[in-house]
Amino acid sequence: MLALGLRGWVAPGVVLAISLMAALAARVTRRLAPIMLATLPLIASILLVNTFLYPNARDTIAVLGPFQPTWTGATVALQATLRVVAFGLSAGVFALTTPTDDLLVELERRGLGRRGTFVVGSALGAVPRTLARAREVIDAQRARGLETEGGLRSRAGGFVPLAGPVIFGALAEVEERTMALESRGFSAPAKRTLLRRLPDAGWQRVVRWTIALGSVGLLAASALGLVRVA
Repeated sequence: MLALGLRGWVAPGVVLAISLMAALAARVTRRLAPIMLATLPLIASILLVNTFLYPNARDTIAVLGPFQPTWTGATVALQATLRVVAFGLSAGVFALTTPTDDLLVELERRGLGRRGTFVVGSALGAVPRTLARAREVIDAQRARGLETEGGLRSRAGGFVPLAGPVIFGALAEVEERTMALESRGFSAPAKRTLLRRLPDAGWQRVVRWTIALGSVGLLAASALGLVRVA
């Protein structure tokens, strides 16, 4: 929220520093590398578009043919890049340090409800399950002699035989999961008993509420013009 909602250098820089310290403390810096590499195309587009095509900027750095990069555009591009990196790093640290099962247990315990928890869990697990299913389909189709490698034409010809099983497999899995949940009383009106409670010390609750309320208050004050973050 702070990285994307506040302009300037300070807020994204603070978020980035805290995220780096959390990643070092949790020893997940190496696992963060692929996540940060995935943001490179977005960062490159932000830098190029803002530096070369920022509207109404006159402080030209140099003339490169039809393009005129400007200092104003470069500043805006660097600030936007800092926000994207800070947000991506914080989200990556959260994903790598918070098991999905623990997150879902806490969401339901705090009143989200079983249906809302199921939606969140399905969304978080959709991409890994789809990738795993796609790998299984590719291996199965290769065992049957389908050409899935080579030039663009070969890859395009093998797309339909791969996409069909992946899509139909996903639909079948949804039906199977729905039937399994219903057989376990998912729609029963009674309140579920949670068998696992995660430790939550008093100082953790104080820090968590302070960060949440402080972030919302700072964003509201910035939107109303009561505070300006450089």
